[in-house]
Amino acid sequence: MGSTYSIKWVNAEGVPDTATLHGEIEALLSDFDAEVSTWRDDSDLARFNAMPADSCAEVPTSLLELVGLGHILAEDSGGDFDLTVGPLLRIWGFHGGNGSQVVPDPEELQAALEQVGQRHLQVNGTQLCKSANVQVDVSAIAAGYAVDKVVDHLLSRGINSYMVEITGELKAAGVKPDNTPWKIAIEEPRDDQRMAHLIVALDGQAVSTSGDYRNYFEYEGKRYSHTFDPSSGRPVMHELAAVTVLHNSAATADGLSTVLLVKGPEKGWDYALEHEVAALFVVRDGTRFVSRATPTFTALTKSEE
Repeated sequence: MGSTYSIKWVNAEGVPDTATLHGEIEALLSDFDAEVSTWRDDSDLARFNAMPADSCAEVPTSLLELVGLGHILAEDSGGDFDLTVGPLLRIWGFHGGNGSQVVPDPEELQAALEQVGQRHLQVNGTQLCKSANVQVDVSAIAAGYAVDKVVDHLLSRGINSYMVEITGELKAAGVKPDNTPWKIAIEEPRDDQRMAHLIVALDGQAVSTSGDYRNYFEYEGKRYSHTFDPSSGRPVMHELAAVTVLHNSAATADGLSTVLLVKGPEKGWDYALEHEVAALFVVRDGTRFVSRATPTFTALTKSEE
């Protein structure tokens, strides 16, 4: 994933030694990379993406599950989540391409949009099929999915108190050796410095934050983030700077934070309330930030400023 991971746990009787557990997790992540990476041409996903329209292929369970979750998020959000937006990322300069980050011309944007559409993907048993020349990029939920798989492995090894973080997606449960909860800082969405906006205690929840303040470019005085509206083909441009989601599944939290960021401060808020999403919205108001939490988020957290 071109990033880092951090795993902490509390030892218990029968838990393997650190070196053994480290090797097992490294192997798990290596296998996952070989299955769904978009940065290597020999992954199962890369081979599927290279296939023409009206093709099917046997793919690993991980990819089937990721596309299945993508379909749920796409349907529930009215199309605001899409696993096939890779062509948009490329023409805007966020993924591959010629490396420049400028606003594409309308013709180029329209051509890219014609290659976008999750509706062209179908899961048939153990096969993944596509009815059009689309390419899948699971980056919006892959890190969260990997967190869930590492957690499953820890549980299978008798570890019930842990904190797992992979490229920013995180889940924690149980308590530390001093009997205190795992506390996580939710970052304030600033471009110039890193500081905590809120501290939350986690016990069985995953946390995911999506925002426009880490991966973006500015052009003619406007900020263009790496989060895209699949229908327009353009980066989201509104005052919602960041949104944090709590969920028992890290993969779902990962996807929902993207959905809410695409929808924006008002439609995202309405969606979160309707679907009882535990979410914290941080909105730009001039030079300051204003936050509001859904009732579900408030009920799940014990936080301190």
